[in-house]
Amino acid sequence: MLHVLALSAMLSGFWLINSGHYTPLLLFFMVVSVLFVVTLCHLMDVVDGESQPLNLTFTIPFYYLWLIKEVVVSNIAVARSVWLGVDSISPNVVTVTAHQKTDLGKVIYANSITLTPGTVSIDLQGDQITVHALTRETAASLLEGEMDRRVCRVEG
Repeated sequence: MLHVLALSAMLSGFWLINSGHYTPLLLFFMVVSVLFVVTLCHLMDVVDGESQPLNLTFTIPFYYLWLIKEVVVSNIAVARSVWLGVDSISPNVVTVTAHQKTDLGKVIYANSITLTPGTVSIDLQGDQITVHALTRETAASLLEGEMDRRVCRVEG
């Protein structure tokens, strides 16, 4: 039941942020829409701890802010490498260890690597993620483990 309430709150917040209008008619439509979607999801038995992980609700927004900063910094680094030419690019394939406790945490980590320009997660086997990095510096910063530590904090 807690997952249903969390899903309802998330959908309502998403509606309110995207709508920007708070007239009684639109708020009524929001309530009807959210009730319809939550009821449908509940009947389909897709509202559970995996689809709506409550432990991430309060920690992941801060991680997203940090990840956005990393994406911007990486974009600048990749653009710099492109402008400097072939000599500035030194492709590497490295293996990093994921210290997350859950599969969801490992997936968040691997996807975060891929979202960051200049790196792509190639394979995830157990606790090992194989990553292609555009430069040695990118590979070295990934091996430092800051992203891994932050995803572990998100997991709790």
